[in-house]
Amino acid sequence: MISQLSWKIGGQQGEGVESTDRIFSTALNRLGYYLYGYRHFSSRIKGGHTNNKIRISTQPIRAIADDLDILVAFDQESIDLNAHELRPGGVVIADAKFGPTLPEGTDARLFPVPITSIAEDLGTSLMKNMVASGASWALLGLPMDVFNKAVEEEFGRKGPAVVEKNVAAVKHGADYVLELAGGPLEDFRLEPADGKQKLFMIGNDAIGLGALAAGCRIMSAYPITPASEIMEYLIKKLPKFGGTVVQTEDEIAAITMAIGSSYAGVRSMTASAGPGLSLMMEAIGLSGMTETPVVIVDTQRGGPSTGLPTKQEQSDINALIHGTHGEIPKVVLAPSSIEECFYDMIEAFNLADKYQLPVIVVTDLQLSLGKQSCEQLDYDRISIDRGKLVQEAPELPAGSLFKRYELSEDGVSPRVLPGQKHGIHHVTGVEHDESGRPSESAVNRKQMMDKRLGKMDWITVEHPIHVDAAYENPELLIIGMGSTGGTIKQARESLENEGITTNQMMIRLLHPFPAEAVKSYVEQAKKVIVLEHNATGQLADLIKLHAGGGDKITSVLKYDGNPFLPSIVAEECRKVSQASKELV
Repeated sequence: MISQLSWKIGGQQGEGVESTDRIFSTALNRLGYYLYGYRHFSSRIKGGHTNNKIRISTQPIRAIADDLDILVAFDQESIDLNAHELRPGGVVIADAKFGPTLPEGTDARLFPVPITSIAEDLGTSLMKNMVASGASWALLGLPMDVFNKAVEEEFGRKGPAVVEKNVAAVKHGADYVLELAGGPLEDFRLEPADGKQKLFMIGNDAIGLGALAAGCRIMSAYPITPASEIMEYLIKKLPKFGGTVVQTEDEIAAITMAIGSSYAGVRSMTASAGPGLSLMMEAIGLSGMTETPVVIVDTQRGGPSTGLPTKQEQSDINALIHGTHGEIPKVVLAPSSIEECFYDMIEAFNLADKYQLPVIVVTDLQLSLGKQSCEQLDYDRISIDRGKLVQEAPELPAGSLFKRYELSEDGVSPRVLPGQKHGIHHVTGVEHDESGRPSESAVNRKQMMDKRLGKMDWITVEHPIHVDAAYENPELLIIGMGSTGGTIKQARESLENEGITTNQMMIRLLHPFPAEAVKSYVEQAKKVIVLEHNATGQLADLIKLHAGGGDKITSVLKYDGNPFLPSIVAEECRKVSQASKELV
């Protein structure tokens, strides 16, 4: 029996690839397996090759697999594009309709199944996804009742007749492939999972759930890949808690509406990707200038301009930190797991309120849309901090205004909500005095700039970096952010087996940068590798700027739209290690 397996389904967008993956993985999750999924899809509604890959394991995993055990193909293109990933002895389940063939030299078993014909005989070709998934499940020898239960959950709302037809499609696909193969494949038998129920969600769902738990009650946003699922999740959930989602006409309206509702006292957010973030920059400056809390989620994708809307990248780092004109305080958090997506949203709202500034939570497409197993969330960890929100403003002399921007040691002033008794004040995007009145006084200007930027000296974020440090002076320190964490961890396992000592660091707080914490680990390592999805080494430059170590840092960059594979990371690390030894 084996402890892990990799499965992929490919076809044209609109053929049911996504629903096949969803039901297959849901059933596996019911059995208690750990799962990690990644979607490759085109930037169009229908047509164009798409595939979903799932890694299945009895142990926690946070990276896609290097190779592939089973490929389900709805067309020849899916075989041609993905067969190179198949390990020796792998399996291809293909629709017999297109006369499938394997590329020359492919060491795999081909099972042509009349997927479309079976579905049509049962009433509609739309059920071919159920035929295919039933065939996959049967080859693994897993209990069919669990799979049928997942099918029932997927189609139950359409009535028992639809459920019955889809269960029949599953059975026909299973029976056909088992006859071809002579029964379940013994070399693909998975070890039993622990049976414990785990959460199984994409990062965007975790972000939405975290926002809900943090007390967010208004989200204003404009749809954009790969952020739209956050809005779709909250559209279903927020109304149940007295909140709402507003789909605005563009990203400028989205951010300004979020700032306005936050000014009124409601915890508010927006979410977008690189192009939308660019449009929001002036309004993010407004949040900083008016000291109005707001939370923004940036789900990075391939740029610039429209770029690669459905592909992986981490190239917004410079824009996140330096994008606004002028200078404002802000916080940029970068979660690297499903769990962190949830908890970091709660911390983001607390930081925004406590320091009265914009907080940006940045993910990437792989983390945003990759569906993963995670342990049950600990809701006892949730705490709400509204900062210096004044409940009762003191009575003021006649004609006086509330000092909304009062100078203070930590740069944070008392905050009142509009309409609050004795709380009247001005709010404007131009420079202003303590009560909000416009002012061009040079003295006032310096005081207000120092006040706002002074907040950065007081900001405290628990665990600004995550470090797995088994060695005091490792040969390599591998640094990453976002979705690369699990990939680095798996690559390190290979390196350790070869005697290459490594530590790992994930940067969770991009701004204000945790210079001293990072610097200490950089100084201890012989060589530092910074892994990131962009062409210019933005994270590496950030580290060099704040923590030094430029003479020992090597950038490993990937910007072709695809995620790093553990084997590629391990190979790049070997090169750095070997070059270092040759210099000694």
